[in-house]
This record gives sequence, structure tokens and C-alpha cells, in this order.
Amino acid sequence: MELFKIGFISVKLVDVIDVVLITYIFYRLYKIMRGTVAFQIFVSLLLIIGFSLIAQLINMKAVGWLLSRITEIWVIAFIILFQPEIRRILSTFGRTRFARMFFKFDITESVTEIVDACIEIQKNSWGALIVITRNASLDNIIEKGEVLQAKINKELIISIFNPKSPLHDGAIVMSSNIIEAARCTLPLSETRTFNRRKLGTRHRAGLGITEQTDAVALIISEETQDISIADSGKLELCMNKDDLTDKLKKAMNYKKISKSIKEIIESK
Repeated sequence: MELFKIGFISVKLVDVIDVVLITYIFYRLYKIMRGTVAFQIFVSLLLIIGFSLIAQLINMKAVGWLLSRITEIWVIAFIILFQPEIRRILSTFGRTRFARMFFKFDITESVTEIVDACIEIQKNSWGALIVITRNASLDNIIEKGEVLQAKINKELIISIFNPKSPLHDGAIVMSSNIIEAARCTLPLSETRTFNRRKLGTRHRAGLGITEQTDAVALIISEETQDISIADSGKLELCMNKDDLTDKLKKAMNYKKISKSIKEIIESK
């Protein structure tokens, strides 16, 4: 369906949709990569492609040939250089409400056990880092930790984070209703402050894993006894037990699939 003409160019509805989609994709790429080293490399690649086009237009054969050789391998270079960012983008798509309605997370059955353990650890003034997987696998992180394969329960979680336990350093990773491993090492986030306070290694690790995967992380501060939840690279402070329970249930897609579908339809 033709909408209007600009000179001899006919603009159709599909063209407008096409431009809007491309604009949105580049905007999301900009938001995800902004402030990172990868963003600077991405801009450099775009400049190389731009110079290549200009060189061809003004018939600079030598420069055009050299730049064209570079642009021929830019797709491979893009995948190699932007592997973490591509993983984050794909994880972001997996975290959308539309994508989540097709998955059911058994981990929600253990929310009470996890919350009770966190409150007890908080009372004991201990630190803790708990990672709960959703769609993305954390096998590479689990394999480097101490594999447990134990059913989630309050007492086990508390005993792991007891300062006298040899497993208390690092994070525990949960999948479904199983504690997969303890003493796991996580990637650190580049974010160093939150609410004008400097973040320690535990908080940066919790943020880091949620930036690179679709996992959720619970962080208990040994210094302040605050409990925080990290999701999609964002950190939120939990004010009390009920607040922690609500935030964790929401993060783990606690609502029934039918209710999620209804909300999606009503939100349109």
C-alpha cells in the first residue's frame, strides 16, 4: 500500500515498518553497547565501511581495494569481537515477557527455602551470593566450582555460607530445584557504584553474571547486611522479607502462563 511519494521514490507502509524496525534495533544495540570498549570498536568498523564506500564513489582504487578486503571479513570479526555483547542481546530477547510465557521455571517452588535462608544469613551478619538460572545454561561456571547436585533447602544454603565452611567463598548456582554447585567464580561487572556507594567484589560478580546471562542473583552484604537482587544488569535493594519474596517471584516468572498471556494482551 503506497503512502506517499518523495520525488520519484514511492514510500509504502512496509518501508516505514522496515525503517522503524531497523531504527529500533540500532537503538537497542546502542543502549546495550554504550560505554563499553566494544562500542568503540563497533564505531570503528562502521567508519571503515563508510570510508570504503566513499573510496569506491570517488574511484580511489587502491584504498577501495584495501578497505573492501577488510569489510569482507567484518562479519567474522564482529562475531569474535562482540561475543559477550551478542550473548547479552540474545539473553535480552529470552527475558522478554513474550518469550517467557513459553517456559515454566520449577525454581519458584523453592522460593520460600531460598528467602528463609537469606533472612537467616542476614541475621548472622554473613555474606552470600546466590545465582538462579533461567533459560541460559551456566555449565561453564558450574564445572569450575564444587559440583553438589543437591536439592535446595534452607539448612544447606545456610551451612554453605557459614564463614567456617570451605565452600563459603564464591557463589552457589541453582537450576530448577537443585543446587548445582558452590564456590563458583563469576565475571565481574564494570559497574563500580550503586546509590553513590562503592560496590564490592560480591555485588559486582552478582551484576556481572546477570549482564552476560539471563540468570538472577541474590547478594547479601557482609558489611551492611543488606539483601539485593540483580536482574538484567540492574541492582535493587530488598527492604524486607516480603519485598524479597515478591521480587524473587517476579524475577522467576512465578505467574501462571495463562495469566502472563492475559497480561500481554491487556497491555496492548
